[in-house]
Amino acid sequence: MVSSSQQARIHNAATLISEADGLLITAGAGMGVDSGLPDFRGAQGFWRHYPALRASGIRFEDIASPVYFPERPELAWGFYGHRLALYRNTTPHAGFQVLQQIASQMPNNAFVFTSNVDGQFQKAGFAPEQIVECHGSIHHLQCTETCRQDIWPADEFEPQVDMEQGRLVNLPPRCPHCGSVARPNIMMFNDWHWVDTRSRRQHQHLQAWLKRTRHPVIVELGAGTAIATVRYFGERQKAPMVRINVHEATVDKGTKHVALAMGAQEALSQIRIALEKLGFFGCK
Repeated sequence: MVSSSQQARIHNAATLISEADGLLITAGAGMGVDSGLPDFRGAQGFWRHYPALRASGIRFEDIASPVYFPERPELAWGFYGHRLALYRNTTPHAGFQVLQQIASQMPNNAFVFTSNVDGQFQKAGFAPEQIVECHGSIHHLQCTETCRQDIWPADEFEPQVDMEQGRLVNLPPRCPHCGSVARPNIMMFNDWHWVDTRSRRQHQHLQAWLKRTRHPVIVELGAGTAIATVRYFGERQKAPMVRINVHEATVDKGTKHVALAMGAQEALSQIRIALEKLGFFGCK
C-alpha cells in the first residue's frame, strides 16, 4: 500500500519527468534486485550466495580482484563464471520496459549510465550506443597480462561451475594473442590493468547526448553510497533527479530532487501510472 505522502512524491517525480526532453538513467546494483540478482550488501550477503568462499574466508573484495586469475583461474572463474551464467539466464524485470516507454515519449530518448556489469539494459532492448558501463562488462573479455589493449566478446565461453567447491571445472578462456588466461573486462578492486577502451568510447556517446539534451531528468535506481560512482555522476549533472532506493533514498533539501524509498520495479510502475494521469503517453 502506497501512503499519501509517497503518492505525492510519485506525482512530483512524474511531473519532473514530463517536463524533460531526455531521460538520463543512472543505475547501481539495486536495479537488478527485482530481476532476482544479488546486490552483495555486506560480507554476510555475499557469503550467503557463495558459501564455498565463506569457508575459505574469501571476501567479495578479495575475489572481485584480478589477483586470482593468473595462479588460480579455476577459483577466479568459479565466481565470475557463475555470475556470467546467472546474468545470461536472467530476464530483466518490467521496470526496464517502463523506462523505455518513458524515453520513447521524449525528443532525445534516453541514455544509461550504470556501474552494473550484467548487461541487463542491453538485454532489455536498450541500444549499445545509449549505454555507459562505467565498470565494464562481464560479457566481454581481456587478457590478464594485457598483452594488447584488446577486448572481445565472451560469447564462446560456457562456464561450468561446481558451486559446492566454488570452482570452474572446464577450461578457462584464453587470450587469442598470447594464450594467457583471459579475465572479464571489468574494473575490479585494486585493478591497474583494466582495458577501458570500450568504456571510453561509450563516454564519448554520452557526452554527445548530453550536449544535445537541454533539459534532462535523471532517474537514479538502486545506486548506493558504498561505491558511489553512479551517485556522484548523477549529482554532477545539475539536473532534476528522481532517486529510487530502498535503503538510501535521501536527497538534498531545497532542490527539485525527489526521493522514493522503494524498489526499482515498484517505483517505476507507480511513476508510469502517475504519468498516464498527466496524459504523458501518446503526446509525442
